[in-house]
Amino acid sequence: MSEKIRVVTPIVEMDGDEMTRIMWQRVKEKLLLPYLDMEIDYYDLGLKMRDDTDDQVTIDAAHAIMRHRVGVKCATITPNGARVEEYGLKKQWSSPNGTIRGMLDGTVFRAPILVKNIQPAVAGWKRPIHIGRHAYGDVYKNEEIRVTKPGIAELVFTPSDGSEPVRKVIQEFKDPGIIQGVHNLDSSIRSFATACFTYALDQGIDVWFGTKDTVSKTYDARFREIFEEEYEASWKGAFEGAGIEYFFTLIDDAVARIMKSEGGMLWACKNYDGDVMSDMLASAYGSLAMMTSVLVSPEGYFEYEASHGTVQKHYYKHLDGEVTSTNSTALIFAWTGGLKKRGELDGTPEVAAFAQKVEDAVIEPVVGGVMTGDLMRIAGSDPKNRQVSTEGFIDHIRQALEKKVYRGGHGTEGYQRSGRQGDDGSYPCGVYRRAIHDSKQVHIGRA
Repeated sequence: MSEKIRVVTPIVEMDGDEMTRIMWQRVKEKLLLPYLDMEIDYYDLGLKMRDDTDDQVTIDAAHAIMRHRVGVKCATITPNGARVEEYGLKKQWSSPNGTIRGMLDGTVFRAPILVKNIQPAVAGWKRPIHIGRHAYGDVYKNEEIRVTKPGIAELVFTPSDGSEPVRKVIQEFKDPGIIQGVHNLDSSIRSFATACFTYALDQGIDVWFGTKDTVSKTYDARFREIFEEEYEASWKGAFEGAGIEYFFTLIDDAVARIMKSEGGMLWACKNYDGDVMSDMLASAYGSLAMMTSVLVSPEGYFEYEASHGTVQKHYYKHLDGEVTSTNSTALIFAWTGGLKKRGELDGTPEVAAFAQKVEDAVIEPVVGGVMTGDLMRIAGSDPKNRQVSTEGFIDHIRQALEKKVYRGGHGTEGYQRSGRQGDDGSYPCGVYRRAIHDSKQVHIGRA
């Protein structure tokens, strides 16, 4: 490669916290900037900057994604009481992910990155289980009250047309307690359903959806009703033609069935359910660092992120001068997902092709036995397996990438390009197809 590959349109970069912030910088320095000529619209979402700006930087980053359509995000801290004290914060700021997702709406799609020498903890899982997480409302856009004295808690809706308010008693408190108010929107739920059906048809996989509508007879039931309406009105014929199905059951039954399944479906989840279950799946498939994540907005905005946290314990070890062995795969795939989408939208296939080479260069060392600590603990027994440091892992990826870039190697040909298992034992996380939802043409990217 004689010159750098030009990325035509800026990519929104959102920096993060702790160990992931350190790895994020190394990934840029060693795997991206030497090869790409790209303009970055940078936002520091580190906890200190969010506190200094009263979280305005998070809002600004979301608006930047709306302008440029593609963003990549590092992992960030959502502070609790201990973090407020540790960092000397003004308050417990909201989750930046929740803020951005609330502004962009859409659905978070996640899927495991599978390689042949890392077997799932659930022996029956033969194919990837994809998660479609609704990214609006619920506890991520709630209001809460700490009750300290006796009184009555009410749920009140005041119509804008001046008609009589609707009131319901939640609880007559005689002792201290807590209250939480959550909401959702029909339009957002409908976009969620449409995005899930679009994605599943594109991938050729079933959709499973579960709520607790037997208990939540209005809130959860509304999710079930809208999914059924959308499926019957717009998707049933296409699904039957493709030989796939939509399956609804209670969320607890869905979990039980998932554990005994072979995988190979899109599991559509409400916001909180998806938050919890995506981490469960990532861990069961091998590691939280081996999971892709993208927020797909009905307006055609895409935000790619690491699906795990900031790796706090490793960060403290790093500060103490200890050698860490932290897996940067999900961070790298956040960047490559954004680059692939940017290349698709800009009509620059060379950008997408480079991103594919980076992904191949990540998989190749792992298949060859070069692993971080999280993978060493679960990899199949092989004398060639060896644990490397955080930096060492990225260096091995850089070496593999150099060969692909300068010698024209293609590495794991077919990886993430088809619905078949790749030659290296990896499975694709998705292909690019055009889809229509909310009357807008949206490219559903890699999950």
